[in-house]
Amino acid sequence: MSQPEAPEGAVPDSQPTPPEPGAPAAGSETHDRRFLGVKLHNWIFVGMVLGVVLGLMTYSLDPFDKVVLRQELDGAKEVRGHVRLLKDEQIYVVMSPEGLERRLPAAQVLEVQSAAARPGGQWHKTLLWWFNLFGKTIFLGALKMIVAPLILASIVAGIVSLTGLEQLKQIGLKTIIYYLVTTTIAVAIGLAVVLVLQPGSKASSQLLRAQREAKLAQRAEEYQAARQVAALQNGAATDDYRRWLNEVESREAGTGHEGDKMKKLAKASGQSPGDTFVDGVIKPMLTNPFYSLANSKSLGIIFFAALLGVAIVVVGGKARAVADFFVGFNDVIIWITTKLMSLAPFCVMCLVASLVGEKGPAVFETLAWYCLAVIGGILIHVGVLVMIAKTLGGCSPRRLWSGLREALMIAFTTRSSAATLPVTMRCVTEKLGVSPRVANFALPVGATMNMDGTALYEGVAVIFLIQIFGGLVDAPFELTMATTLVIFVTAVLASVGAAAVPDAGLVTMVLVAEAVKLPVYYIPLIFAVDAFLDMFRTTTNVLGDSVGALVVHRYEVGTHAGT
Repeated sequence: MSQPEAPEGAVPDSQPTPPEPGAPAAGSETHDRRFLGVKLHNWIFVGMVLGVVLGLMTYSLDPFDKVVLRQELDGAKEVRGHVRLLKDEQIYVVMSPEGLERRLPAAQVLEVQSAAARPGGQWHKTLLWWFNLFGKTIFLGALKMIVAPLILASIVAGIVSLTGLEQLKQIGLKTIIYYLVTTTIAVAIGLAVVLVLQPGSKASSQLLRAQREAKLAQRAEEYQAARQVAALQNGAATDDYRRWLNEVESREAGTGHEGDKMKKLAKASGQSPGDTFVDGVIKPMLTNPFYSLANSKSLGIIFFAALLGVAIVVVGGKARAVADFFVGFNDVIIWITTKLMSLAPFCVMCLVASLVGEKGPAVFETLAWYCLAVIGGILIHVGVLVMIAKTLGGCSPRRLWSGLREALMIAFTTRSSAATLPVTMRCVTEKLGVSPRVANFALPVGATMNMDGTALYEGVAVIFLIQIFGGLVDAPFELTMATTLVIFVTAVLASVGAAAVPDAGLVTMVLVAEAVKLPVYYIPLIFAVDAFLDMFRTTTNVLGDSVGALVVHRYEVGTHAGT
């Protein structure tokens, strides 16, 4: 005799009892894991410190090529950096230790001494290969491997554990409102800091402006010689010259050391906000779910998982086997995450050593004030998030740090809130006591659309570039209240479409830059320090997601998390 179906909107009777608020997932380890008597998160911190030391030692092996000049150029007989030869143009492109590019005609170069020909350069290359193998390839790859199934399983499991669709509606509404509010606050803080510090007005930044003015004068001469017409009229660039300049500068940036990133920027250039929303949000949501899972497209997975979870609840008893599968599958993924984290201390060391060993400290000489503005804004926003966790989430700063430090350190080193998601979910549910039914929805959505650090950074970066280059012939505008307001609005909107992966903020920054007519080819100026700043903004993104889960738990469950 068949059993009666459960009414629409009810959880099937045969499903496991939804976990109480703050209960860890089944099969999870709630105790702090130790090795040689030391907690895992302390080992991860030790790994980060050792990574910095190893990275600096690796960088000191002298990984740079040397270009010997036929005659002195700007008082120098040689140029040091990473060298690429553009054979078609017979030009050497040199990326200096400070992260700035120089282009030298082959006729001006007497000799190129390759770093690979020296023992130091060979050791540098070998060590970076090993660091990347254990850090990026194995550890980061393993985390990314389980992200897509985790998002699918956690959202479905969270929805089927709810008492009805009305509860899903309330959790979703509270989550989205929180994310929009904190993102808006982040952008406002970033704009305030960059306007007060004025990093683009410092001497090192103005040196970049002087170099750019000299190059623009050279470009005008090239244009006039090629077209036999003036590049400027009444001190302003003609429309034809501006189009020519954009084409030439974009092509040149695309052949540099950051050519791959520039190609991403060029691809995103020219899109309207509406096109960006359709391409970045609507189309990914409606993608084949198997394609989304295979390619870790978070929006497509989230939308399908929510649809599947709602369908399971509505169908009722007939779908109880499907519900049981996803609840158990979610617990299995969390178990895998727990075991995977035993590799974290060593792999985190490799990740940090790779970044420091490749970039080195010299990249901060030119962009130090810009870095200070971004990090200063992030620290202020972190203070706001901690205050929100205390006042609205009922979680003290000490307990917040104690519960999240493992996830925050992983976010800092991997630079991907998506890759950190398995660790974040485990920390939030097991250590902060957030109900899994809240965390399973709020955290995957937050890892995709809640980008506090990214939104703050984009506003700071665009204003910094305007402070340096505003008023030049290819950027004939100054920073006004209206320009600042446009940057504020577009930075908030662009951050929602940023994928939860490294370098995604650079792509969405195109939308912010083009909204104020800032040429996209100026953005590569900040590439040199972007990986370093990405560590801070990804950590802020993960912290914002976690605090959001705390707040939603408080107002949905009615008690503080963990009580």
